[in-house]
Amino acid sequence: MNPLSERIDALREAIDGRERSAGIAATVLLASTLVIGGTWWWLDTRWTPPPSIFDSPVDDVVGYLAMDDFSQLSLEERMKYLGEFASRFRGFDQEDSAATAAFLAGVTGSTREQMRQNARTLAKDVLLDGAEGYFATSESERGAYLDEWLAGWQRRAEEMVTGDARAMDDDARAAEIKGDARADMTRERDPDDLPPLDSRTTARFLGLWQSDIEAASTPREQGQIIRFMEDLRVHIAFSG
Repeated sequence: MNPLSERIDALREAIDGRERSAGIAATVLLASTLVIGGTWWWLDTRWTPPPSIFDSPVDDVVGYLAMDDFSQLSLEERMKYLGEFASRFRGFDQEDSAATAAFLAGVTGSTREQMRQNARTLAKDVLLDGAEGYFATSESERGAYLDEWLAGWQRRAEEMVTGDARAMDDDARAAEIKGDARADMTRERDPDDLPPLDSRTTARFLGLWQSDIEAASTPREQGQIIRFMEDLRVHIAFSG
C-alpha cells in the first residue's frame, strides 16, 4: 500500500471513530432527554400543586383536600395549607360559606374516601414525625421532648381553629394537658358530645385516631407509632 492510500485509510478510520463517538453521545443525549422529559411529563400529569388559598375559588381550595396530591406534600406544607385555609375560612362571606357547604355535600364515593384517607395519612404523619424525633432523642431528654411535642401541637391547633393561641408557655401547657388527661381518665363522657378545644381535646386525639392511623401506615411505621404512643401515655399518666 502506498503512503497516500495509508493516509486515506487512516483518515477514514479517524472519521469513523469520531462518528461512532458522536453516535454514542447522541444516543446518550437522546436517552437522557427522553428520561427527563418523561419524568417531567409524569409529574406534570400526575401531581397538582396546591392552589393559592386566598386567590383561588373556594371549591378549588376545598377540593384540593380531596385529592391524593394533598398527601404528597410534606407535613409542614400540609399544615401550612390547612392553617391558611382555616384563616380564610374564618373570614368567609355568605357566598364562600354556601360554596363550601355545596361542595362538601357533593363529596361522595371515592372522593369522600380519598378525603378521609388524606386525613388518616396526615394524622399518621403527625405521630410518625413525633415518633422519629422521640427515638432520635437521648433517653434522659425524652420526657422534655414529649412535653414540648404536646404543647407545640396544642398551640398549633389553637392557632388554626381560633386564629390565636393562648398566652401560655410550653411547661404550663404540658402540665395542663397531663393534668386534664389524668382527670379525664376517671370520668365517663358521652361519645356524641363534641369536646371544646382544650387540653382534653389534645389528649383524646391520641386515642381517637389510632385505628385509622393503622390503616394508613406500613408495618414499620405502625411499630414506631405504637411504641411512641405507649411511651406518651405513660408519660402523661405518671410524669410530673
